[in-house]
Amino acid sequence: MSEGQGPRGARARIAGSFQASVGDIIFGMEDGAVSIFGLVFGVAAGSSDSHAVVLAGTTGAVAAAVSMMAGAYLEAQSMRDRARAEIEAKREELERDPEAVRARIAARLDSLGFTDAEASTVVTALLREPSTMLAYEEAVELRLGDTAHQDPRAHAAWMFASDVIAASIPVIPFIFLPIDEARVVSLVITTALLILLGIGRGIVAQRSMVVTTFQTLAIAAAAAIAGVAIGHLVGRM
Repeated sequence: MSEGQGPRGARARIAGSFQASVGDIIFGMEDGAVSIFGLVFGVAAGSSDSHAVVLAGTTGAVAAAVSMMAGAYLEAQSMRDRARAEIEAKREELERDPEAVRARIAARLDSLGFTDAEASTVVTALLREPSTMLAYEEAVELRLGDTAHQDPRAHAAWMFASDVIAASIPVIPFIFLPIDEARVVSLVITTALLILLGIGRGIVAQRSMVVTTFQTLAIAAAAAIAGVAIGHLVGRM
């Protein structure tokens, strides 16, 4: 068995898909935690039955995770297909009119400060190997990154897993504790999770972690307030 097919290869593929899907993972966890946090507190506000809270939270979490998984899959697939179509268009242009491609790339290099001789040398080297030219087009001209090579199934799987895991956090206390205590514990641990997610979003987006954490907590608070308000309203009917 080759290294790429053994445990090391599997771990490397998982690590690679995790890195490629880290944005989906954080977004999925935020969505799962916030939406189910609001749902759980809405049901808990209108009912004294922990079983009802757990049932609503569990079904809501799974349904939301499936929806998010499908959305992540379709988005990644659409982006991949569009990227591949753009690369194919560049391939056809290269086969149809290589001189036009030469002139376009030389003009771009010239705008970046290359001399005519340097630009000509680079373009000649690129045109010598079509795969290298297409790699240049993909990275520099189209700025696609690895979009054309991403696996929609991996994005969908990470989205589903992260959404379900985060959505379970507000629900778990209601499984093991009386409903009054469960409300407090659920609030505390969900808030801690949301703070971590806000920090993670700030790191990934290279934004202020204070701002992203505040935004995450504010959205969760709005969801909880809306859920409690509806729970009280429906509970009085």
